[in-house]
Amino acid sequence: MIRFLDISNHTLFWYYLASNLAYLMMLVVALKTSAAHQRRLKSYPLGWIGETPLTPPITIIAPAHNEETSIRVAVRSLLENHYPQLEVIVVNDGSDDRTLEAMRDEFRLQPTRTVYVPKAASAPIRGLYRSEVDTRLVVVDKEPGGSKADAVNAGLNAATSPYVCIVDADSILENDALLRIMVPVLEDPERVVAVGGIIRVLNGSEIAGGRLRRVRLPRKSIEVIQVIEYLRAFLIGREAWAQGNMLMIISGAFGVFRTDLVRAVGGYRSSSIGEDFDLVARLHRHLLDKRADYRILFVPDPMCWTEVPSDLKSLGRQRARWQKGLLDVLWPNRDMLFRWRYGRIGFLALPYLWVFELSAPVIEIGGILTIVLAACLGALSREFLFQFLLFGYAFATVISMGSVLQEEITYKRYNDWKDVARLVSYCFLEHFPYRQLHMIWRLQGLWQYLRGDNDWRPLKRKGLESANV
Repeated sequence: MIRFLDISNHTLFWYYLASNLAYLMMLVVALKTSAAHQRRLKSYPLGWIGETPLTPPITIIAPAHNEETSIRVAVRSLLENHYPQLEVIVVNDGSDDRTLEAMRDEFRLQPTRTVYVPKAASAPIRGLYRSEVDTRLVVVDKEPGGSKADAVNAGLNAATSPYVCIVDADSILENDALLRIMVPVLEDPERVVAVGGIIRVLNGSEIAGGRLRRVRLPRKSIEVIQVIEYLRAFLIGREAWAQGNMLMIISGAFGVFRTDLVRAVGGYRSSSIGEDFDLVARLHRHLLDKRADYRILFVPDPMCWTEVPSDLKSLGRQRARWQKGLLDVLWPNRDMLFRWRYGRIGFLALPYLWVFELSAPVIEIGGILTIVLAACLGALSREFLFQFLLFGYAFATVISMGSVLQEEITYKRYNDWKDVARLVSYCFLEHFPYRQLHMIWRLQGLWQYLRGDNDWRPLKRKGLESANV
């Protein structure tokens, strides 16, 4: 038993060390690429991008289900984006409240014969409408499909632009977000097939008329910790993976894709749990099978602000679902592992996700239990405990601080010094005890997936009008 505990404890130590070293490397890469991105933006004035006829049209697709209280504000916010050739498609996914009626009253919707080619599978369409107030707005009313993927497919079938931007109906895009996210496309339109933007935490900020007026940190501790999570995931993780053309996920809340390629892979997989991750994985597979020269990129400054869970129950449901979505993508694509055809995706990106993302809750929870057991049996080495705390806690905390530092040096969205101080202080809480709670939720997600429990569990949200409360 003592021998087993010793092996288990040292396995966890080396696992933490490898994980943190990987993130340290990503932090270095992210700092370098972020600086290069800022220099590149200076040669692309956003005013020029908005005025040139070379800017390709974009269709925004926003699925909506039971969004009666916020749909008016959300749609107005999307229509106010500063982009020259814009189409907005809102998909009413079988709402059983007054979502459709609210849009009909606000935007004077009228039946239209808009072209609808059902290339991507979705539930049946009830009707198509166009706004008399703003003809750029099209509303697709459909039967409930049971997933966001099904709703997005219906919008994809109605889209008329060469690029589609997938957003959540309850998120807020900054006015110049589309202009900024299209910079990589304008630089290299032949190779850039998809671009992801950064998602920021909306909770605590001041909102008026569906627009972000002032950025503030949330009041609740559970929301502040999510701010740090998002900064590390986007400003470090996704920035670094995209630099190596190994980005495996573009957030479903804000991403731009070439329309023809999304249709070529059949749109979103309606049964997928993590539809955003699933689509990017299938795009990689499709393009690598064709031996195409392509890029899937991430841009750190076109902002999308979204409300995050503010209670433990909703947060736990969300993280369990993310873990189910991860397994739901990795398992069907296991044949891509260590095959030369899939290059860096098969040899680096996917193995990393298997070892440091999918397996993390099993390894970490199991390792912590063996540490506790070793301590109870008097077999826990003081030297090991010091090393574990140093590399498993202190090292990870420093990396989280690095993400906050990158935010403040480069983007400076939190201008109040008290907010910055709170962010830094919460870095010490993220890896204990929050991380262990997070791992328990992810472990629950794995168990739910393995026993076939993939039902969508709704999250408690306040909505756009009250996100600053």
